Amino acid sequence: MIDRPGLAAFLRRRREVLQPGDVGLPRGPRRRTAGLRREEVAALCHMSTDYYARLERERGPQPSEQMIASIAQGLHLSLDERDHLFRLAGHHPPTRGVLSDHVSPGLLRILDRLVDTPAEVVTELGETLRQTPLGVALTGDASGYTGPARSSGYRWFTDPGSRALYRSQDHAFLSRLYASHLRQVVTVRGPQSRAAHLADLALERSEELRRLWDAHEVGLRPQDVKHFVHPQVGALELHCQTLLDPQQSHLLLVYTAVPGSESYEKLQLLSVLGAQTLG
Repeated sequence: MIDRPGLAAFLRRRREVLQPGDVGLPRGPRRRTAGLRREEVAALCHMSTDYYARLERERGPQPSEQMIASIAQGLHLSLDERDHLFRLAGHHPPTRGVLSDHVSPGLLRILDRLVDTPAEVVTELGETLRQTPLGVALTGDASGYTGPARSSGYRWFTDPGSRALYRSQDHAFLSRLYASHLRQVVTVRGPQSRAAHLADLALERSEELRRLWDAHEVGLRPQDVKHFVHPQVGALELHCQTLLDPQQSHLLLVYTAVPGSESYEKLQLLSVLGAQTLG
């Protein structure tokens, strides 16, 4: 059963202890609210202010598991806090570990500060969980994919359009890289894992993957420089730095260009174009 008083009190307390800077928001002048405003939390949680406010006032219907997961992520909760929130809302907490889509507060704090940098948080299967605005401008919004298509590796072998963002001379290596990585994840997670199921689906649809799979190539590493072909700004040479959250097996990927280079100037232009698109 939902614990409405407990849920409301917990939400209020977590909102009050969060500061705008903790979630990548400007503080602004004449701020009187302790912590975040309700409308700010609602925006972070991708819900209406009225819906969120009713939860803090012990009103409204029982929130769904999807809503609670969104609130937990928006409030930058730890896994223990997330599980507590689920129980207050009358739900069983979701699975922890490699199957979890809950991004840790530490990775979110870093991501929130990368306002002028393309970056994303991905799972070990290449499922994008969060992106910076410039990350969306660079690679597109990956939040709309569902099912197996959430995986960039699956899309690589089943959707030819997904390769257009990369220069053609890199396609053969990237195919080997995706196949190598997927085989390694399947070996680590086992034949009954979600990774194995994803591999089976992709193997059914891609002759190229079947050929590479039979080669049993493992241990390939991404190249130091990624070459993108963006539809608006053209060719980009970007370095990719990676930060691993070992508890969740999530990766934070940060793309940077050498200062003063042509690619650096193009990223500046892309940040302007991306802002105009979002506006």
